[in-house]
Amino acid sequence: MPDSVEKRLETLPDLSRADLAQLWQKLFLSVPDPRIRRPSMIRFLAYRIQEQAYGSLSVMSERRLRQLSTAVAENTNFKISSDRKIQPGTRLVREWQNQVHLVNVQAKGYEYRGARYQSLSEIARLITGTRWSGPLFFGLKNQQDNNKEVQ
Repeated sequence: MPDSVEKRLETLPDLSRADLAQLWQKLFLSVPDPRIRRPSMIRFLAYRIQEQAYGSLSVMSERRLRQLSTAVAENTNFKISSDRKIQPGTRLVREWQNQVHLVNVQAKGYEYRGARYQSLSEIARLITGTRWSGPLFFGLKNQQDNNKEVQ
């Protein structure tokens, strides 16, 4: 029986570059570009593992992404809201200090390592030991968005 998706994701940071390249060949049926950096390889492989286990984007989601891409290309002043709503059932994956951290979004709050939390910032603080913006830590907003809120 194959390892669970979670286990496979957790092992990615421990693999050597050669092992990552071998896994890349297996999952993508191609040789990885030698210029791709190791952290990027891990992210692409993690996405592919999840895609194979849970399925790809829906046709409607792909269509919406193409529409947004066209809108951005045609209008350089196009603004994308950084206020993202995360649907329950979404799984957030963050690698921190060579360890993969998985957070499950629930209807009210978040689940991390079997415990429930009210905010992503609580979880980010638990993982790092310092105060972090949870949405920033998990890549749901970028540093520029965070700086705008502070000003």
